[in-house]
Amino acid sequence: MSDVAAIKTTVDVREIAPRERHPLIFGTFGQLSPGEALLLINDHDPKPLYYQFQAESSGQFTWDYLENGPEVWRVRIGRNAR
Repeated sequence: MSDVAAIKTTVDVREIAPRERHPLIFGTFGQLSPGEALLLINDHDPKPLYYQFQAESSGQFTWDYLENGPEVWRVRIGRNAR
């Protein structure tokens, strides 16, 4: 589908210290061009991250669950083309 952001990079935070995860994800997201996405791999549902994206980047991102647990969550986080 042409409206789905193309995955540019993968961020697997399962082995990253919890306090470093959100800064790493937001830093990676900030480097994306419009229409690109990152693939987030996590060991739990990253719902708090989704709420942080809503608060800090409202209207600038897409959020698509590709795998929804119970052991691994994969989420495509895209930068809107607009």
